[in-house]
Order: sequence, then structure tokens, then C-alpha cells
Amino acid sequence: MRFLCIGAHPDDCELGFGGTAARLAAEGHPVKFLSVTDGRAGHHLHSPEVVAEIRRKEALEAARRLGIADTEVLDNPDGALTSALGVRDEIIRRIRQWRADVVLTHRPWDYHPDHRYTSQAVQDAAYLMMVPHICADTPALRRNPIFLYLQDGFRLPTPFAPDVAVDIDSSWDRKIESLDAHTSQVYEWLPWISNADALPNIPESRADRLEWLSGQYARPITASVAAALAGRYGGREIRHAEAFQICEYGRRPAPEELDAIFPR
Repeated sequence: MRFLCIGAHPDDCELGFGGTAARLAAEGHPVKFLSVTDGRAGHHLHSPEVVAEIRRKEALEAARRLGIADTEVLDNPDGALTSALGVRDEIIRRIRQWRADVVLTHRPWDYHPDHRYTSQAVQDAAYLMMVPHICADTPALRRNPIFLYLQDGFRLPTPFAPDVAVDIDSSWDRKIESLDAHTSQVYEWLPWISNADALPNIPESRADRLEWLSGQYARPITASVAAALAGRYGGREIRHAEAFQICEYGRRPAPEELDAIFPR
């Protein structure tokens, strides 16, 4: 199976799919991360051009730490994304070129406009994967991928409803190491934008930083995700999980097929 995770910014794929990606890659599945924007707006000190270059390098290092096959950052400016035809066509070409069986992205409602427009562009691309006269320079797929949404905590207009959940306890450390690669984000920009007073409390040593990140990014397992985990793993105690919801615009797998795609 070939997996393509499409995030709005470098680090979005690691946040929503990093643990599962590491497990899939270890099993031999080709996994690629694609950032639709260059992340240039995501810093309070460096110039946009400097930030864009930093974030490309961080994305490459994060991919290396996860062991995935590829990562790519497109040139669309961070904070200025729309679901224009050009963006949609870039996404169609990347999905076809990767020959993706499974595509993952944000849900279409989110706090960040880049996330919303990335989701919209991926949804718009979903049906067109098999239409030869759309992006005719890139051969159309003969089988539509499965499109899935990454988990989020937004409740309106409808909360996240998992169709499958994955135990990532065994790959949690690798996920945290991949986030650690995004230094400009997890230790600089995100703490500054959420609470600048917290910046002096960022640990200095790498070991302490990894422990701090683990605490910062541990997501409580919701009741719906717990139910999905119980359906796959029975009563096993699980501390960390990633969950995914079917986007109905792509191929709709039976529950048994979806279950078989993801690691146990």
C-alpha cells in the first residue's frame, strides 16, 4: 500500500500521522508527506524567506527520523492559500505521481484557513483522480484512492468520527523525535504564538526537550477513539493513538478492508 499524507504546513503530517507513518514504513509501505505551503509565515523573528528554507530542512530531517520514503514542500506561500484550480491541480499531480492507495488530509473545518483550503483542494481532487483530461500531462489513476481525514478536536459543524484507530505506543518516541526536528515550530513559534511567557520554560537539553514534547503532544484518547481501538485491539491498554475518518469523496472501503490496511 502506498500512503500520501497531505498537510497545509511542514509538521502537520507529523502531528496527525507521524506514529502510524513510522509503523507503516517499518513494515515496508511507501509513505510520503506533502506540505501544500512553504510555512514561511510561521515565525516571529526570521524573515519569511529564511523561515521557508528552515522549514524545508526540518521536514527532510523529520522524514529521516520517521523512516518514511519521501517528503515534499510546495512553494505556495503560508497564510495565503486558496482552493484555486492551480492548487487543486498540483495535488492531483502529486497523488497520481505517488500512485497513492491512501490519501490523508485535514478535515474541511479548522482554525487555520490553510488547513481548510488544503482539505477543500484535496476533496476537489478526489473524484478527478481518474479523469484523463484533467491534468492530462500526468496519467490518470485507474483506481481511486481511499481518502481519509486526520483527527482534530473541532466540534462544529460535526465532531470527528473515527472509522479506524491505530495504536502508536510502539512508535510514539519516533513521532516525538520527528516533531523535535521541527525546532523552529515546537520550541520557538508555537510556544510564542500560544503563550510567549512559556518560552523561558522550554528545556535546553535534548533529552529534556523530548520529554517535554511528549507531554505537550500527548492527545487524550476520546470516547469515540477508545471505542474504535477496542474494536481492533480488544482490552489492550493503549496510551497513544492516531485515528482517521473516511472522506466519502474517494473510494469507500468496507470496514474489513480499512482495518486490514493499518498496522495492528
